Amino acid sequence: MRWLTVTLLTLILALQWPLWLGKGSWLRVWQLDKQLQEQRAVTQKLVARNAALDAEVKDLKQGTDAIEERARNELGMIRDGEVFFQLLEPASSNSH
Repeated sequence: MRWLTVTLLTLILALQWPLWLGKGSWLRVWQLDKQLQEQRAVTQKLVARNAALDAEVKDLKQGTDAIEERARNELGMIRDGEVFFQLLEPASSNSH
């Protein structure tokens, strides 16, 4: 009777081994699910970035307001007839 119990326990463990620790185990499924969630988060950020870039491209193709804004902010350009004032902070007099 004892050998039957040991044999059945060994058989049950042999059948359970792949489920818990094998190639398609619960642990592997959990790891893959975690990777999938991380990849979905990265993909969502990229989708948002691509949507913003697409909107900017459409705006640049259709109007001149975006081009003018970029020229003013990035290149410091001004229109004809405008006066540019640059205010400088006074130099600190820390003479030690």
